[in-house]
Amino acid sequence: MVEYKVLLVEDDEDIAGFLQLELEHEGYTVAVQKDGRAGLQDALEQEWDVVLLDVMLPGLSGFELCRRLRAESQVPILMITARVSIPDRIAGLDYGADDYVVKPFAIEELLARIRRLIRRVSYSEVKDSVLTLGDIELFLSTREVYKAKQLITLTGREFELLQFLLDNKNQVLSREAIIRRVWGYDYVGDTNIVDVYIRYLRAKIDGDSSTSLIHTVRGVGYMVKDA
Repeated sequence: MVEYKVLLVEDDEDIAGFLQLELEHEGYTVAVQKDGRAGLQDALEQEWDVVLLDVMLPGLSGFELCRRLRAESQVPILMITARVSIPDRIAGLDYGADDYVVKPFAIEELLARIRRLIRRVSYSEVKDSVLTLGDIELFLSTREVYKAKQLITLTGREFELLQFLLDNKNQVLSREAIIRRVWGYDYVGDTNIVDVYIRYLRAKIDGDSSTSLIHTVRGVGYMVKDA
């Protein structure tokens, strides 16, 4: 049986103790850090399967920790936050988090999200290591994207969106299908968020080109296709 390693960065001793107990009961190996700077150091010095990251931390905020960690590692990051506003959630995702849960949460939900992140990584590892479209190369193992051999910096959500499009080349994907795959079945919000992230992607991958690699299918959704 594979034993997965989880780093929990949480300064609330009661929450940290409860989560550690529950995670270890599920078979995870858990390490706890209660300071943002110590958490970042631990995250970078050791190998982890998932990092659980509180937003409000002493020493270094969860957002900044996430940003610095993502600049050097593609480890799955799940943010735990008491901030319920949409801008705060989007900020965490834009800093590179893969998912989030809002306090208070059910432990079953947290465990399900952790399993999803681990499955996603495992799925990527058994697929072809590179997805391509024109001069775009997406490397699944390192979660890096290159255009004409130049590295493009994408957020975790942008990477997931581009991967889903490339996984389904020459197929029209509805906004609803994209939401289910990239944001998850429990996403509550407007499907226009897909249009927003498509604009983000186009700005980064199209460069100076007058035509977009991502095609809009009016009234349906989006697709990419081989030239």
